[in-house]
Amino acid sequence: DKPQGLLSVESDKERECAFNYVLEYLQAKNKALRPFILHRIDKETSGVLVFAKNVKIHSMLRLNWNDYVKTREYHAVVEGVLENKEDTITSYLMENSNNLVYSTLNPSGQKAITNYKVIKQSQEFSLLRVNILTGRKNQIRVQLNDIKHPIIGDKKYGNIKGKRLLLCANRLDIKDLKTNKVLSFEINVPREFMRNL
Repeated sequence: DKPQGLLSVESDKERECAFNYVLEYLQAKNKALRPFILHRIDKETSGVLVFAKNVKIHSMLRLNWNDYVKTREYHAVVEGVLENKEDTITSYLMENSNNLVYSTLNPSGQKAITNYKVIKQSQEFSLLRVNILTGRKNQIRVQLNDIKHPIIGDKKYGNIKGKRLLLCANRLDIKDLKTNKVLSFEINVPREFMRNL
């Protein structure tokens, strides 16, 4: 359950990250153990982050990630009341020289597909359950901003309200390579998401 404000893996500028905490945890049990990251979530996003403990499993999952991952569910608190209570957003994403991702009609971009459903709303905000069918950089943030409902606290993509980004990766379902059963990793919606509603 990665907290908001922590990188998934270290960067050139920042060493503190979820990977290093998991590495420390595993090596306290056995110095030979090491984690292998399967996916990432933005530094500003909190939630479920899954690592493999075996390089062979890691390689197999990474090569066929979209075949093995059955659910990638998020919760987001957005600005405003959505007219469509349930919808699918499809666009092509590209990145500019300032590392900002944007939507385009140009099919040379990466196709991104996001489903959302309104769970709860107030006069100012809406809580959405979001499922992504593709895992593109900043996908949810960009596409919700495209439909004029930016995520609260998303200073990068159009919303300056709130102290933190109200986006949480709350569920990830992966097919077990040995048993073919679906393993589900899930956390509750953070309490602070509900305060706005």
